[in-house]
Formats: sequence, structure tokens, C-alpha cells
Amino acid sequence: MKSYLSNNTITLRAIEPEDIELLFSWENDPEIWEVSHTLVPYSKYILALYIKNTDKDIYESKQLRLMIDTSDGKTIGAIDLFDFEPYHSRVGIGLLIYNREERSKGYASAALELLISYCFNKLNIHQLYANIETENKISLQLFEKHGFRICGTKKEWLRTDSGWRDEFMLQLIGDGGL
Repeated sequence: MKSYLSNNTITLRAIEPEDIELLFSWENDPEIWEVSHTLVPYSKYILALYIKNTDKDIYESKQLRLMIDTSDGKTIGAIDLFDFEPYHSRVGIGLLIYNREERSKGYASAALELLISYCFNKLNIHQLYANIETENKISLQLFEKHGFRICGTKKEWLRTDSGWRDEFMLQLIGDGGL
């Protein structure tokens, strides 16, 4: 049986109530707020409500968050589908490998590869997109490696502590299956 959400390196899995402490630490880390467009901390109460409501499918909630586990069961990040548009058959992708020591080990690439296959082959999505700050070279390389192409630049799109920054929009249009 083909698994859309796991390979030899990682497993993408649903959020569990036990993930609340991890999510609380990630969502409240000011170092990633710029990437996640967060301005205020999240309470455990709000995160618990979010987890409780993850039983809705992507067609109802218009989003999906999956946790990224290594082959030894360690949770190292999350990958999200957001702003799902069923009529236009498109969805955005966001990705986080939280700890720096877990980055550059191929986990993000494996997660993105699995999610692309899942979107095109199981959800029958026509188009995926990502929004990446123009100076985030590592993320740009990752998404371009998987076939995403820059389709536009949003000028002075992001306000940061160091000033305005541009953001690229990248697209990957499906070919009817990978």
C-alpha cells in the first residue's frame, strides 16, 4: 500500500493534543514571528482550541497542518497547507524545521516532496504556491529544487524590525500527477 505521508526519512502526521507544548514554544518564539507573520503570543488555550478543531477536513477548514516526525519518532517541525481554494484547486504551503541543528539534513526536502505528492495525487490540487521573503535563500533553493518557480515579486510587502522587505510568490502547477 502506498503511503502518501511517510517515507524512509520522515512521517507527516496529524496534530495530537500532546503536541501543545511544542506548538506553544514554536508559535511564541519571536525569532520565527517574521516568517509566520505573527505579532502577538498564542495562549495554550487558543492552541488547545486549534488542536481540538483539527478534526475538520481541508475542504471545511481550508487548511491542514501536519507535524514532521523523523524516522525515530522525534517531532522536528510542521508543514502547512493554507488558504485552500477548492474551486480554483490551489493551496499555499508553509514549512518549519524549528531547531537549527535539524536543518540541512534533508528533512524539509523530504516533507515538501511528500506533501507535493499528496496534494497532486490524493487531493487532486492543480496548483501549489509559497510566499518566501526574497533574502531567504535556503527556502528559495528548497522550493525551486522541487519545481516551484518565482512568478512575482511583492515589493515592500513585509514590515520587519530592520525595514521593508520584498517577498517572492512561487508556484508549482501540477501536470495531472507526479
